[in-house]
Amino acid sequence: MTTELFSAEHLGLPAQNPTTLKDWYCRVLGAKLVFENGQTPPAYFLELPGGLMIEIYEGDFAMKETTDNSLNGWRHLALRCDSIEAARPELEQRGVTFDQPVKPAGGGGRVLFFKDAENNLLHLVERPAASIFRH
Repeated sequence: MTTELFSAEHLGLPAQNPTTLKDWYCRVLGAKLVFENGQTPPAYFLELPGGLMIEIYEGDFAMKETTDNSLNGWRHLALRCDSIEAARPELEQRGVTFDQPVKPAGGGGRVLFFKDAENNLLHLVERPAASIFRH
């Protein structure tokens, strides 16, 4: 029997306006507010559907290259969905715009990229039923 030494808890997401970005993730992606520090500047922990938590806090600066998927470092948040065709119109009704076509996904399946309220890169990922990424 192996014992895990650690597991992923959350991803940090610095923001120009943490409250506006928190509200976007709650309204558009159905995130739930788990913790608010009650301070200025504010910081929040949100839980996305599926259990991943994001910490949103105030950052010091932004880079125009943030939306470039080839920039080194953490670059996008992949959101699993059963059907891009079903998820896309629902997100469009919530204000999301898609400016790229659906593309093949690394490891099989398809992806559709979009941006949050501060131009951070996200994408829907649809995997085939037999994918090694589905569990």
